[in-house]
Amino acid sequence: MSQGAPEKARKGIAKPRLLPGLAVKDGLIRHPFDLEFGVRTSGLIAGRHLNAGHRHDRHVTAYYAIAPSVFQGILVRWRRCRPIAPIDAYTFIDLGAGMGRALLLAAAFPFRAVVGVELHPTLARIARRNLALWRAAGRARVPTRVHCRDAASFPLPPGPCLVFLFNPFGAPVLRRLLRMWKQTQAKHAGPVDVLYINDEQRSVLACEPGFERLFRGQIRRSHADAVTDRTILTQQPGGEYAAPGWEDCSIFRWKAGNNLETRREAG
Repeated sequence: MSQGAPEKARKGIAKPRLLPGLAVKDGLIRHPFDLEFGVRTSGLIAGRHLNAGHRHDRHVTAYYAIAPSVFQGILVRWRRCRPIAPIDAYTFIDLGAGMGRALLLAAAFPFRAVVGVELHPTLARIARRNLALWRAAGRARVPTRVHCRDAASFPLPPGPCLVFLFNPFGAPVLRRLLRMWKQTQAKHAGPVDVLYINDEQRSVLACEPGFERLFRGQIRRSHADAVTDRTILTQQPGGEYAAPGWEDCSIFRWKAGNNLETRREAG
């Protein structure tokens, strides 16, 4: 083989195309979280670029990873709401997990397990790669996995569940999700709490019978996270996304799923 052949072979291999928003030309700036831990969760992808060939594509919102300080803050708020079971009994479930930053953060807590559900195959693949790096570095304290599938058809596992939503989809998908929970609640034994960050569709949960709101308010970013997110978002072409110093958040408890609480009251 001549010396030029390997070069031709390399040229013949097409590089996979990055999703719009994940290239430097799109204004990508790596978040300090990624730089510190050697993972890949940075970038802003508008919902119109997240087509996965699914009927729910038009209801998908933009991808952007949660600020670590907001994640820590919402968990503090949740624990103040007196969970019905110990934290190590809960399965943490991120619906619309993206590249998995919330999963990585959750894996540092003593949950029973951590589960991510992501519709877009590219984002799910990156999230799995990030989790592999997290495990290899010894940072995952609990079993963690990612499912590439529709959140509205993902059944809750048995036992207490803590569902995490970082405004992943619009009201139609959220309603389908709640209908599925109700249809399968007989198979689910345990309380269900919902952490809803950037809670644009909170009225869907607030008006749904069986849901109790435990918290509604702002979770502030740390100064470092606020500066970072503002810098990142102002570099985005079009400037269609803002970066306030907080996230509007809600915490809900699904009473219909609280079989554990019902048994305690009966006893």
